[in-house]
Amino acid sequence: MITRAGAGPLRRLVVLRHAKSAWPEGVPDHLRPLAARGRRDAPAAGRALAESDCLPDLAVCSTAVRARQTWELASAQWGTPPPVRHDARLYAADVPDLLAVVHEVPAEVETLLLVGHNPGLEELVLDLAGDGLDDTLEQVRKKFPTSAVAVLAWHGTTWAALVPGTALLTEVTVARGRKEG
Repeated sequence: MITRAGAGPLRRLVVLRHAKSAWPEGVPDHLRPLAARGRRDAPAAGRALAESDCLPDLAVCSTAVRARQTWELASAQWGTPPPVRHDARLYAADVPDLLAVVHEVPAEVETLLLVGHNPGLEELVLDLAGDGLDDTLEQVRKKFPTSAVAVLAWHGTTWAALVPGTALLTEVTVARGRKEG
């Protein structure tokens, strides 16, 4: 059962784990690019967000190359992408770090997209969700793979009001692109 965060507009936090990355020898973790599968899956994640009417008003993206490339390929699927902020705190972030970033988001943003990494994103979704529709919570508990998208809905006047247990996990999608030829 979710505890209501308070009155205010319906807000959505959309969490996108970066697409599948490559592991080139000698490349530091922060600089690892997307693998071929990731370059296929990231646009599929963007299409999935558009089809479910979950386009953000603002995106906050990790500074890691694989997260930035995921953002670029996903947002290219939309007519007009929203503003994006690249925030180094999302790289290797735990739940308190992620919540600190979310709590700074301006109140006029109703749908926020975070593009980052596990295990932090998975833990954030599970901490914030007081409940979930259908089997969404079980899906995330089982696995939150690359290119996974989770949508959390809640009511609040500011993003600082979003605390553990106050959101409803409404949707979980794992976007996969088609292999060419």
